[in-house]
Amino acid sequence: MNNMKNLWKKLFLEERPSISLAFFRIAVALAVGFHVLPTFVPLKENYLSGAFKVLNTNFFTAGILDFIQQSPDALVIVMAAIFCLVWFSFLIGYKTQFSAIAMTLGCYYFYALNAFAIGTLAWDILLVTLVLICFVPYLGDYFSLDCVLRRDPSAFYRQRPFFIQRLLQMQLAFIYFYTGLYKVTAQGNWLSGNPIYYLMIMPSEGVTKYFLLRDFFSAHPALCYVLGVVIVMIELLMPFLLFNPATRLTGISLGFLFHVTLILTLDVPAIFFFLFPAQLLLFIPPEKIVAWIEQRRRIFAHSAKIQVIYDGHCQFCTASIEMLKVMDLFGRLTFVDYQTCPDVSLLHSQLSKEKVHSQLYLVEPTGDLYGGFFAFRRLILLLPMLYPVVFLAYFPGANVLGPLFYAGIAKNRYLFHINKKCVDNACLR
Repeated sequence: MNNMKNLWKKLFLEERPSISLAFFRIAVALAVGFHVLPTFVPLKENYLSGAFKVLNTNFFTAGILDFIQQSPDALVIVMAAIFCLVWFSFLIGYKTQFSAIAMTLGCYYFYALNAFAIGTLAWDILLVTLVLICFVPYLGDYFSLDCVLRRDPSAFYRQRPFFIQRLLQMQLAFIYFYTGLYKVTAQGNWLSGNPIYYLMIMPSEGVTKYFLLRDFFSAHPALCYVLGVVIVMIELLMPFLLFNPATRLTGISLGFLFHVTLILTLDVPAIFFFLFPAQLLLFIPPEKIVAWIEQRRRIFAHSAKIQVIYDGHCQFCTASIEMLKVMDLFGRLTFVDYQTCPDVSLLHSQLSKEKVHSQLYLVEPTGDLYGGFFAFRRLILLLPMLYPVVFLAYFPGANVLGPLFYAGIAKNRYLFHINKKCVDNACLR
């Protein structure tokens, strides 16, 4: 009995770092976005009154479908707008659990309006994953706006219950297993038939893409048969491959290869490309991810750091620095308050008190100097949490508009707070 309790605790109840789920949140948000948001563009054809609709009576009761179908067009439009808002909130990790619940309810609503717009299988898999995600109150532990606003630089260390991550692992492993089982028990048995060869020579419209080797496979039915049997055997073995530490890397690699091949050869829903590969990475022990981060931090701790020079009398500036400390995952930066520095020229020969008062500066160990917008743009490349906004800093015209925007904020930064040391916008002392 004790052995069973210990096994249950080890498999589900023990606390482990939650950083894997923090990254998985982004993959879930992208999968939802690529599935649902495009269906809002032809809103009239998909969801409004008069649209051609397919209702999934196997998933919803008749009462729920009747109730949802009575939605007036104005309500559908409002729900689409709210969905976009909570989806973006979930993507950036703001009010993460609330955003997850609201987004999931929106998915159910639009699924009940029209299952045809995406496809029932993709919807069903996505909704099961979203329901599990809704129960996680700590998706914003890292790589999220919630984490930055909490200003906790050690968030990626935080221990959390492993239960939901284990359920997500089991979900994916048994999707592979039951997919393989279906191929040998349902109509069209892969062990007695040759469906891959059939797809190569008689592809149904909208099923098989014309890829580089399709003609080659069309001319080799025996190879198609062997390939089909291998696929079935791998799918049946995936739970063992993924949960066994000795074969886990093999299972993850085969899963990635499978999904990349699937998206290149067949017209399948985007969920198979955006969600499943990320879910495979949940099998990597989170302790190894944290250990890798700590190793990187030790390396940078013994090397020359990049100096970020800021105004310590500006609460807006110090608050921004606290956020940068959270984003500095590998400890590459050191922060210098110029107000405590007797001679800023010692930090870099081109610096003066007037310069460092006017804007943020960044000094590389090589001596390279970046100021204002260009310092911020350099930080984007240094801090992984800022990678999503890299396109804003490098779009055409950013070299002109970026410095102007930054200068406006820097000039009026004291207006963003009340500071007893600096009650106006000209406190250079």
